[in-house]
This record gives sequence, structure tokens and C-alpha cells, in this order.
Amino acid sequence: MFVNYSMPLKAPPAQKIPHKTQTHKTKRLDNYHWMRLSDKQKESKKKDEQTKDVLSYINKENAYTRSICNRTEKLQKKLFKEIIGRIKKDDEQIPYKYNRYWYITKLKKGKEYPIYYRKKGSMKAKLELLLDVNKLAKGHDYFDLHFSSINISPDNNLLVYALDISGRRNYDLIFIDLSTGKELKDSISKTNGNAVWANDNKTLFYMKKDPITLLADKVFTHRIGTITTKDLLVYEELDKSFYMEIWKSKSGKFIIIEQNSTLANDYHILDANEPNGVFTNFTKRLKKHKYEIDHVDNHFIIKTEMHSKNRSIMQADEQKTNRKYWTNIIAPRKTVYIQNFEAFTGHLVLTEKKKDKISIRVIDRKTMHSHNIAFDEDAYTTGVSYYNFDPNTSNFRYYYESLTIPTCHFNYNMDKRSRKLLKQEPVLGGYRAADYKSERIYAISRDGQKIPISLVYNKKVYKSPDKLLLYGYGSYGITADPTFGSAKLSLLDRGFCYAIAHIRGGKIYDESWYEDGKMLNKMNTFNDFIDAGLYLIKKKYTTPAHLYAMGGSAGGLLMGVVANMRSNMFNGIIAAVPFVDVVNTMLDETIPLTTGEYDEWGNPNKKKYFDYMLSYSPYDNITNQDYTNLFILSGYYDSQVQYWEPLKWIAKLREMRTNQNLLILDMDMDTGHGGSTGRFKPYKEIAKIYAFILMLEWITS
Repeated sequence: MFVNYSMPLKAPPAQKIPHKTQTHKTKRLDNYHWMRLSDKQKESKKKDEQTKDVLSYINKENAYTRSICNRTEKLQKKLFKEIIGRIKKDDEQIPYKYNRYWYITKLKKGKEYPIYYRKKGSMKAKLELLLDVNKLAKGHDYFDLHFSSINISPDNNLLVYALDISGRRNYDLIFIDLSTGKELKDSISKTNGNAVWANDNKTLFYMKKDPITLLADKVFTHRIGTITTKDLLVYEELDKSFYMEIWKSKSGKFIIIEQNSTLANDYHILDANEPNGVFTNFTKRLKKHKYEIDHVDNHFIIKTEMHSKNRSIMQADEQKTNRKYWTNIIAPRKTVYIQNFEAFTGHLVLTEKKKDKISIRVIDRKTMHSHNIAFDEDAYTTGVSYYNFDPNTSNFRYYYESLTIPTCHFNYNMDKRSRKLLKQEPVLGGYRAADYKSERIYAISRDGQKIPISLVYNKKVYKSPDKLLLYGYGSYGITADPTFGSAKLSLLDRGFCYAIAHIRGGKIYDESWYEDGKMLNKMNTFNDFIDAGLYLIKKKYTTPAHLYAMGGSAGGLLMGVVANMRSNMFNGIIAAVPFVDVVNTMLDETIPLTTGEYDEWGNPNKKKYFDYMLSYSPYDNITNQDYTNLFILSGYYDSQVQYWEPLKWIAKLREMRTNQNLLILDMDMDTGHGGSTGRFKPYKEIAKIYAFILMLEWITS
């Protein structure tokens, strides 16, 4: 459906400068290569002519998008007010205890960011302010301070937090003396945000990024009160296919450097009481071996794929971590996939999948007797919460939510097998779960696979076939779980059905579902999404005139491929921070994340991967055809999908398409891959997306 406005609007033309390349004897022409700027050009105060041309074109695209989106301004405001109206303004997260202190996070009316507090020993103790993020964020258009980046020294006297104000995910480490509340002179710039204290309370381990690729590849130690230029390099990762993190074991006894690639994990460990010691390799790195570790009492607990893709649980003495010393705890099972584990001194908690259903299994480590926490809904998600810091407890926290049930936080006693609801996330405005229906249905793919589809709708207003928004991701083994989102109610209450296609490349079943949707199997991801859409049409949930698709990042790649392959199936497609210039990006090792992605997409320097990648890359496969209505969203400072990918994509789409459907790009000049920061600001973008979809349905209120 094309929206016919009374006043014609002209899309901005893009300059064409031929750029020819040849790879494996294949010649390609890119007329929009000129849109790519280096970080140095972007950051320079004095703009060269190319930078001026790029910024001018972006500004014209944004102006064109505003001229269209402004026509839905009233609806956007109404949607935004509606969405944030469901959020409790004065709220408090569930307190948790860590290292003798209770930690409290409060959310205040009219404030975008949380306020962090603590109480010593008891919840009845005096409230101590740690950080008011609202004060820190004042004056910044973009401000990213994640709760997980806040790290307090073992003696509870020093705090370090990681801050990014550019959107490029280059974090500065800021230190605070909690006895005075004052900032220390120590400051470390351009880290990946990870920081871990040694047990001497004076030494901090942190990670630096390669300035070009932005891959964290070096671990340094900083001693409080010393000059950062003298910080000591203690580990460097030379294999650029590995990402790194640094963290502390649950026991607090070990500092752990994790190296993680698509095919393998590796770990280096150090006694946290010996900060001047040398990191030792946990066990010899293999080319293909995924495993995860944690430490409680005197043992490392290990989740490994060594014996089966369904995984087993093993353990090793802390003094003998070589693979040959690992002993079996939980053997792999053919029909059960171990998703995650949480280790305690007396218990082991596993999140397991049988087909596409998740359960939580609790195991007594002494007797090895176990029991399950099972769930009844067809489409839901559950897992162990982040806040399980105490290894010696008999209680653990887990969460549960579904497309109709807001997130519930439970405390579970593993000995008594009893649970207590700590909190259900509030939804204001009279929400009743009984008014909505959630289903899990299964489409059959063209090669005979069962594709789960989770969907939800308002029973009172959705009358099939009707309006439907289909979401997809399908990469990196990430499962698009059926979670609750109160913002979706603004579509559901206007007669939409919301559906998630659990396509290959994700892990709704197990490892095989992921393996069958990457590398030279990547086309399965795209075909699954199309087949899911066709199934929804066949079963009369919707029609092509009322079907919409949405995905972001690798899901934006999915949207780009689908737009080329089956644009006529959809009335509109929303692609957020879309990875669409696949071949050019994967051929350039200077672009952030490229080398670490070779085992996900393939290395196009090898002909078979180049040819396969070229067969689906959205930018390379634009043809002279009618394209559906497209809304593209991006961030100028995106470090994961560079801004020029969607910019080039829209220019080439305009050049090649044979119709006049809406084709708009919203480039946020202040943000990166994650979009706007804050508690409420991100919903403005959601309101804009929903208004675009509703506009195509001629819904004005």
C-alpha cells in the first residue's frame, strides 16, 4: 500500500562516484563507496570536502524522513505518552546482597537514569548514595553507564564505573572514593568497559581496545594512585577471531580472562590474592571447543561441548585444570540441551531445553538427586537471574515471563523446593493478561524443518486475517525469546498480532538449529523467515497487504535479504542498524568486529565464502523491482554496523527500485548501535516505528 500525500515529497538524490573492485576475478561496481568516512574524518573539527558531502547527504535524508514522519507527529506523541504511561515512574528494583552490603536501585519520576544506593549489613541500615546517573548524564545527548560496569573493591571502599558518551562503545573508567564521595585522579580512557579488582583493593585489571578494529585485545593492571601510562600489560590476544572479557569467579578467588570465538573458548586464570602473579592457561586452546567455567569451593565447574553438542557438566580441582583432569558430573543426553548453569557450594542449577521448551533443573551436589521447575505456557522464557552472587546459599533467584505475563522475579529455596514471588514488573493502565492470547505454532520450512512461531494478540480486537508484525533475528545462536514488552500493547490494542519467527541461526532448539543457519547454511535463516510469513498467510493470521517485518543488526541483514527476495509479501519492513553491505564489510579487516565474525559468516578472502556471501548480501543484490515500504534506522557513531551501510543501501535502493513506495532513513547523529540511552527516550524511536506502521494501515489515532 502506498500512502498518497496531497503534497508530493522529493527524496534526496545521491551523488554517484564509480568505485571498482575485483575479488576472486569477480568485478563489482560501487557508486556509493564515497559515503564511507574514517573515524579521523568524523572526529576532526575541520571537515574536509568528502566529510561535508557525506554530512550534507545525511542531513537531506533526515530532513526528508522528518517531512514524512512529521505527518504522524500527533500519533507519535500519543503513542509515546501511551507507552511510558504503562511504566511505573517511581520504582525500585529488588535489593540484593553482595559482600556484606545490600544494593538498591531506584527509579524516580521524571528521571531518565537510575540512582544506585547501598546499605551496610541490613536493609534497616542507613541508605548510602553511590551514583546518581541523572546528575552524571546532565548535558550529554548520549550517556551510557551500564549497571554491570559498576565494580566495587573487595573492601567496599572504592568504586569504578565505565562511561561512554560517544556511542562507539569506547568506555572511560572513573574511580570514586566511597568514604569521601570524591572522584579520584585516576582515570583510564578507551577501554571495553570490563574492570576487575584484585583482592588487595589497590590493583585493577582492565582491557584496552585496538584503536582501528575496536576489538579488546590487551589486559592491563592499574595500581590506584599511579600514572596510567605506566600500567602494566599482562596479557595480549593475538588471534583476532577472539573477543575478550575479564571477570571474577563466583568464589572471588580467581580473576579470569575469557577469550571467546564462534568455535572455541579459552581462559587464563590468576589467583586474585596475587595481583603481581602470571595468568596461566586453564587448558590448551583447541580450534573447536566451546566451554564455560566458574569456581566455587575448591573446584571449577565446567559446561562443555567436548562430548556432545547438547553439552555436559564436568569439574576440575583448582590446582589441576588441564582437560585430562576433568571429571564428569552430568553426562550429555540426546533429548536435553544444557543452556546455562549456575554453581553453588551445595547445589548446581541448570537451565535446560527439551525441544523448544525451557525448564530449570536443581541438583544436590552431594547426593546428585535433582528436580525440575517446570512451566505450563506454550511460549515463555525463564532463566537464572544475574543477582546470584553468594555461592554458599540455599536460595537462588530466577525470572519468568511470556508474551502475556510481565517479568516475575522469584526466590527459590533449593532444599525446601519452595518459591516466593519477589516482584512482578508493574504495568499501569489496567492491563489484564486475560485479555490477550499467546500461542506457539509451527511452520514447515521448504526443507521440512519445524519453525516455531510465538505470537500474541488482543482477543477482543484482533480478528484474523488482520494486521501482523513479524519479528526475526536468526544469527550468533541468539534466541529471540518470547518476552513481555508493554510497548507492544499499543499495537495489540489497535488490532495487531505480534509474532516472532524462531528461525535457524538462533537457538530455539539447540546447537544444531544455530549451526544450520550460519556460514554456508545462512540461506536457511532467510528462507525460514519467508516460510514463516507464508505460513501465517496460509493459516489466515494475516495477508500480504497487512503483514510487516522487523529486525535489527543481523536481523537488519535478514530484512535486507527478505526485501530483495520477497518484497511483495509485506506491506512494510523496518530495518534497524542493518548489516547490509556484507561482502565489502567482511573483506575489510580494519572495520570493527570483522575478523571475529569469520566463523559466523565465512571469510570472503576464500572464494567459496565470497561467492556464497555475494549471493545474499542485500546491498549487492538490489535489482530493478518494486520494493515494499521501508523504514531504516541507524546511528552515526555505530561501531558494530557502520553508518555508511544503511546510507549506501538507501541510495542504491532509490536508484534501482521501480515503484514509489516510502523509503526513508532516520540517522541519529548522537547515538551508536544501541540507539538512545535512558529510561524513556528509547520509546520515542519505538513510537516513531509504530506510527510508520500505523500510517500504512491508515490508522491515525
